[in-house]
Amino acid sequence: MASESTAHPPAEPSAPRKNFLELEIEKDTASGRFDGRVVTRFPPEPNGYLHVGHAKAICIDFGMAQQYGGTCHLRFDDTNPVKEDTEYVDAIQEDIRWLGFQWDALYYASDYFEAIYGMAEQLVQKGLAYVDDQTQDEVRKHRGTPTEPGVNSPFRERSSAENLDLLRRMRAGEFPDGARILRAKIDMAHPNLNMRDPAMYRIMHAHHHRTGDKWCIYPMYDFAHGQSDALEDITHSLCSLEFENHRPLYEWFTANIDGIPSPRQIEFARLQLSYTLTSKRKLLTLVQDGHVDGWDDPRMPTLRGMRRRGYPPAAIRDMCEVVGVTKYNSVHDFHVLENAVRDHLNRGAARRMAVLDPLKLVITNLAPDAALECHAVNNPEDEASGTRVIHLTREVWIERDDFMEDAPKKFFRLTKGGEVRLRYGFVVRCDEVVKDAQGTIVELRCTYDPETGVGKAPADGRKVKGILHWVSARDAFETDVRLYDHLFRVPEPWNIAEGQEFTDLLNPASLELRAACKLEATLRHAQPGETFQFERLGYFCVDTQDSRPGAPMFNRTVSLRDTWAKIEQRG
Repeated sequence: MASESTAHPPAEPSAPRKNFLELEIEKDTASGRFDGRVVTRFPPEPNGYLHVGHAKAICIDFGMAQQYGGTCHLRFDDTNPVKEDTEYVDAIQEDIRWLGFQWDALYYASDYFEAIYGMAEQLVQKGLAYVDDQTQDEVRKHRGTPTEPGVNSPFRERSSAENLDLLRRMRAGEFPDGARILRAKIDMAHPNLNMRDPAMYRIMHAHHHRTGDKWCIYPMYDFAHGQSDALEDITHSLCSLEFENHRPLYEWFTANIDGIPSPRQIEFARLQLSYTLTSKRKLLTLVQDGHVDGWDDPRMPTLRGMRRRGYPPAAIRDMCEVVGVTKYNSVHDFHVLENAVRDHLNRGAARRMAVLDPLKLVITNLAPDAALECHAVNNPEDEASGTRVIHLTREVWIERDDFMEDAPKKFFRLTKGGEVRLRYGFVVRCDEVVKDAQGTIVELRCTYDPETGVGKAPADGRKVKGILHWVSARDAFETDVRLYDHLFRVPEPWNIAEGQEFTDLLNPASLELRAACKLEATLRHAQPGETFQFERLGYFCVDTQDSRPGAPMFNRTVSLRDTWAKIEQRG
């Protein structure tokens, strides 16, 4: 027995380490900044569908508000009517809810068009903004480089009165698209190129999905974003790291416009997964050029594609938690997401049996009309799920690659003269291999040992290591199954060699259609979106688009961890 002097009290569990966003928010709260409030926002542009990169931003924006008892707004950055549509507005809301979040208030940047325009007039009147007649190419040419200063516009010294008149005429629709822009008057020699007299308004005679034809000038993102944050009284504008260089401009606008608060912008590293691209432009190319079957193709990194593939939203949230919140960009292995998906589905997915490449196995010592009752476990992780009855009949289907005539030493599946146990059933021995005229194996003739039911070992003590999944040929139904792999064949498809297109890196084996698969009868009436583990094969989801009542089509969500492949490599 340890003496009192040497005994140690149990260690206190250490508190989870806080990420830098939490530390900054808590510092602001402790200092009294924003009166202890935490108000965040998620501000997508409705010009496409949300992807897995957005998932991290959603988890952070909504998660920080939840954690600190604050609120999170959903605000659509609808300042570019040419690319935006109500279809995307509806889809984004649906995807956020599916991911497990609900906004406290819904806004649009277009709600603030009049207020933002008023701020532009204020800056013009202060001499801090001017109307520029240069073409887009001229503006770009005179901007300078990171090592060379830009050149002042010849229109930079117009009077406030003249600039205000021109701005109002721009709003009234007097000028064609591209004829003039409104620019902030900051410093054309500033080391940050974003501060070199950035554009604030451009002329676009385009119909807006909410304001119709009321406006023909629209604010640029950098001008609208911070002012929208201020109008909503956002406290912490959390955004990805590519906006770090835009922060000085964000702060310049809020500091120079009278009567609005100054939210705090803090940047975090965006999510980058291997084998994945999240560029909207490139994803659009994949859809428009037919490389994928739409935005919800299960190979796409969109949330709609992931939902159709059967990824649980909680698994995506867990993946975002695992990769964490950092201040530096890095690439995370796609297995982080796949492992989170497996963990969730392992706990919740019902087990069923399916044969994707069927080979007939005939049990010759079983009567043609016999049906031996077997009790299959629905989910070993959930005792309450119970069991179901399946029937072992004279003819069953097994996977073709579960049989080899000339098998290596560590092949524990079926061989001629060898034995295996049929899952939840009996031990069978292969006595004869039947081939067609081309030498293809078409049937295995076996006998079963009636003394080996319900997991009983052979009476003579012989060892049977292999266990095969199977389906009854009498009871099974036939359907198609799609097997998905990475859309790209290289882990970093954004690294493109000179003269190469990103589409050259597509994986030609990203989709394999298995026709005429044999599935357990209980799967016939599975509902769209329902997910199962096909024993020994992986997790599969009923497709939400191509399934019909009584005729489900299945997509592979993710494979099981492949231990057999490692054995074969060592073998």
